[in-house]
Amino acid sequence: MLSNQAKIESLLFVSGNEGITARELSQLTGIMKPAVLEQLALIEKKYKQDANTALKLIHAEERYRLVTKKAVTELVKQYFESPAMTELSSAALETLAVVAYKQPVTRIQIDEIRGVQSSGMLQKLLVLDLIKEAGRMDAPGRPIMYATTENFLNYFGIESLAQLPELPQDDEKNEATSDDLMSLFNDALDDEE
Repeated sequence: MLSNQAKIESLLFVSGNEGITARELSQLTGIMKPAVLEQLALIEKKYKQDANTALKLIHAEERYRLVTKKAVTELVKQYFESPAMTELSSAALETLAVVAYKQPVTRIQIDEIRGVQSSGMLQKLLVLDLIKEAGRMDAPGRPIMYATTENFLNYFGIESLAQLPELPQDDEKNEATSDDLMSLFNDALDDEE
């Protein structure tokens, strides 16, 4: 059985760049908010004292996030600039297709369409400047919304989002799956080549 600290750490990890509030942690874990705050303080202390971890816990505006320590900045930068990282995987392309067609869109909306967690892909796309933060949704937790950048257009050699094929309209439900979006996205890119 997972400890309370492990439950909180796992949610901090999957919340990615958006982070998570103590209140959200409390609701998701069933742990009272004062106990959540106590565990967050212990996690922060644990990371500060452990010279063998590259992680640290930060918080701002009531949101807590796991980030890497400054000592590993160059290593992380090299990773994101390596040729293997600049080529987009199918998961990155799928995430990018969802952002392109549904923008502005939150990570949770992307996750729902893709059926998998997208934090890592969003981080990669942000670093590659293919997407950007486009404000926050006026909803509980104020999640970050994402949109494509001008660099997205340049990367794929298109002049505007209008060059992407239109989504088919379904009278029963106006929702496209990630496979539909990926197919349309690939068709548009093939037309540009």
